[in-house]
Amino acid sequence: MQKIMIVEDEPKLANHLKSHIEKYGYDVRIVNDFEHVMDNFREMKPELVLLDINLPSFDGYYWCRQIRTESVCPVIFISARIGEMDQVMALENGGDDYITKPFSPEIVMAKIRSQLRRAYGEYATKVEERVLETDGLKLYPERLELSFERKTVSLSKKESDIIESLMERYPRVTGREDLLEKLWDEQTYVDENTLNVNITRVRKKLQEVGLKDVVETVRGTGYRLNVSWKEIKE
Repeated sequence: MQKIMIVEDEPKLANHLKSHIEKYGYDVRIVNDFEHVMDNFREMKPELVLLDINLPSFDGYYWCRQIRTESVCPVIFISARIGEMDQVMALENGGDDYITKPFSPEIVMAKIRSQLRRAYGEYATKVEERVLETDGLKLYPERLELSFERKTVSLSKKESDIIESLMERYPRVTGREDLLEKLWDEQTYVDENTLNVNITRVRKKLQEVGLKDVVETVRGTGYRLNVSWKEIKE
């Protein structure tokens, strides 16, 4: 059953959408905690998101950008804003479609089905799955999974991109600037600690599959994959 997440701060509208969409056999969940939208997203792993623009604390544009750091699932904006620039902003920030309020529930369903077909169904682009391997460590970028021997962990999109860069550059050093350029576009301000935080997360994921201390910090340059686990196994 495909999952749809609704991020809408009007409870009556959110519940109306939920009831209507569920009639078509979808698993629908409403986000009520607008401070932790991404926590809900990671827990649910929806196939599609219905996202309002006017939300408490952070707007829908912000949350769409956050979703795009981890997923390419379709995002449909639903908003009372009817300006052309609002629709442009929605698409520029990673949205796939835009519906203005008030709307017909059947229009919403038609757009949901269209986006799901494009992303996962008959119109989806068929690509051969890539697998990167370094001495038994396997990365599946399309699945966002990492495995070693019999252990497998799920990754965020940024974690996968970092590991992919390290494996592609191995045994050379992957520069900090190269990682920043790959992970964040030039319009996004990146705090000095942002990359460090993501590297820490990557190390934890590697540790979960049984590989400890395999991402080496090369002072003043960047990071390098250290395959010392091969020596230990031998």
